[in-house]
Amino acid sequence: MRYNNISITKSLDDKRMYHTVRYPEIPLNENDIYVLATSTDRYDKLALNYYNNSSLWWIISIANNNLTQDSLYLPLGSYIRIPSNYLEIQSKFSIINNIK
Repeated sequence: MRYNNISITKSLDDKRMYHTVRYPEIPLNENDIYVLATSTDRYDKLALNYYNNSSLWWIISIANNNLTQDSLYLPLGSYIRIPSNYLEIQSKFSIINNIK
């Protein structure tokens, strides 16, 4: 879903390519929520729980860039920051990627 509005071009050999996606900085906010990851926690499930939108999992992932980024599952026992200003972050994502 986050790639739905990202521009696609064709290479010289006629292959489709997405333009580079850029992500906004996610500064700390005094209203951020912190949770302790359990064995069933995943970025998408947390996004659904806190944002009502599982496709915003990337916001939580980027906010916790000190953790491994190769899985939706979170390391057991990790403290996870859930940014409270997700609408602002989503808006910044749209602006820096020229999404209208």
